[in-house]
Amino acid sequence: MCGIVGYVGAQQAAPILLEGLTRLEHRGYDSAGVAVLGGSGLRVRKAAGRVRDLAEALPRRFSGKVGIGHTRWATHGPATDANAHPHTDADDRVAVVHNGILDNAAALRAALTDAGVELASDTDTEVLAHLVARSDADTLEGKVRDALAAVEGTYGLAVVHVDFPDRIVVARHGSPLIVGVGEREMFVASDLAALVRHTTTVAHLEDGELATVTATGFTTMRRDLTATHREAATLDLDPGAFEAGEHASYMRKEIAEQPESAERVLRGRIDERFATAHLGGLGLDARETRGISRVKVLGCGSAYYVGQMGAALVEELARIPADAEAASEFRYRDPVIEPDTLYVAVTQSGETVDTLLAVQEIRRKGGRVVGLVNVVGSAVARECDGGVYLHAGPEVAVASTKALTTMFLGFALLALQLGRVRDLSIADGRRLIAGLQRVPGQIREILAHEDEYAGIARQLAEAESLFFVGRVRGFPVAREGAQKFKEISYRHAEAYQTSELKHGPLALIEPSVPTVAIVPDDELVERNVGALHEIVARGGPLVVVTHAGVDLGDLEATRIDVPRSERELDPVLLTIPLQLLAYHAALHLGHDIDKPRNLAKSVTVE
Repeated sequence: MCGIVGYVGAQQAAPILLEGLTRLEHRGYDSAGVAVLGGSGLRVRKAAGRVRDLAEALPRRFSGKVGIGHTRWATHGPATDANAHPHTDADDRVAVVHNGILDNAAALRAALTDAGVELASDTDTEVLAHLVARSDADTLEGKVRDALAAVEGTYGLAVVHVDFPDRIVVARHGSPLIVGVGEREMFVASDLAALVRHTTTVAHLEDGELATVTATGFTTMRRDLTATHREAATLDLDPGAFEAGEHASYMRKEIAEQPESAERVLRGRIDERFATAHLGGLGLDARETRGISRVKVLGCGSAYYVGQMGAALVEELARIPADAEAASEFRYRDPVIEPDTLYVAVTQSGETVDTLLAVQEIRRKGGRVVGLVNVVGSAVARECDGGVYLHAGPEVAVASTKALTTMFLGFALLALQLGRVRDLSIADGRRLIAGLQRVPGQIREILAHEDEYAGIARQLAEAESLFFVGRVRGFPVAREGAQKFKEISYRHAEAYQTSELKHGPLALIEPSVPTVAIVPDDELVERNVGALHEIVARGGPLVVVTHAGVDLGDLEATRIDVPRSERELDPVLLTIPLQLLAYHAALHLGHDIDKPRNLAKSVTVE
């Protein structure tokens, strides 16, 4: 959440900062601001609203070749000009941009107020600017060190100071920061998206590190200012992958990219000779695999729901007890970490702070944790003992689509590998491999019916509240469908097990409350259909996502058929129409699909 960008070089900083902020706007879009150092000292402009509002507010002459910028997702204080970053000290000599939350901000604000400082905002970040300005250290690095010694919490921050006009000092603790290396120019960002048009040679800071960035290079150090000698590496990135291109939105583009993303996550990972998967990045040999007695999956939001699907796959195929838990709650219940449990952390960005903290808790207690992560070199990927990269490509839209699909397929590969080391037969292994290889083409089949789904979505969009229901494999699909619908259409959507309807939710069924039901062709069809009759009997409109040939009897419902897969793989295909229902409902309602209100793409604060 929130985005940071910085520049030091021979070019004017402001246009580069604005371009970078536009590319980071999915990380926060309540307000934005920039600060530049030039011949007239430090100049700052901030504006509530989108980056375009900031661009319109900038003076025509806003020169300076060193600068920092920020796009905000509000935590402390509402979205106002005053609360937008960068924040400065009273004399406008220091400017700071900050991602994260300072836990002791209230105490620091009180202490500064008692010392006669007049605070101009409601934010936690402003205290950093004053602390840097009040430090007696001779260097900017020393001033930042002194300021950080006083704070508790998480941060990714960048600081400029009029007395040190050739540099930006950055620091990381719990919130990502990247240094980009150019040709006699340097960049700083919280996300690669801000850098790819300028450089793909980057260095990821680790927690507890600072860096000094000048036009000629960068140096890294610990909090005590001793050197860490971090080096940059060149990443294999296509800048075009970060563009929406011909598509109306990033979400629409990312939905359309799912067949290719599915092919990439499977490529090179299927061993047809032994009817298994080959996930060398896990670092588990056959003997270690057989020693696993439990699998625990940790994720947040959509990653949690696909984690439930993945846990079911592992339990069904490998016959290992498995479950999923919200990473945001995990460490707060002081979990028992078992040495023979394999923990799996799932995150698109690899920077989700709740998931990262759960991983660190597991490792602190001696547990083994692997990651299913999309972004190469991200914090969770670096922290885990091993893992599987998803190869979904950059995902910019806040609502996850292609990353979720590749997460499911990553779990299918993991379950297949675990199962074949244990009791899964070679025949079942071949059956599942054939099913996995069909998935990309089957996704294309589903996407070909988009116009049909759009009409259904427009009807659903008229409802103020909806239910999504499913059983066993279908329930996590229902949860994910409700999540997508609520986060971009702003309609209230709840998910329940179909079997739980009679235990309370039926009280809310009426003609104005539609239900979307997930009914795969499995052993529960008759029970599912029976429960859905209870909805129709009470006048509730019904949409059923199912397989061709499933007999719904005389059930009065709108029907969406998806291609059949192997029963264990059904959830991934049943999910695709729900993405399109949410997308077209939001489109019909006129919402900003890529940037839903109150949300941000990468959740880097607790």
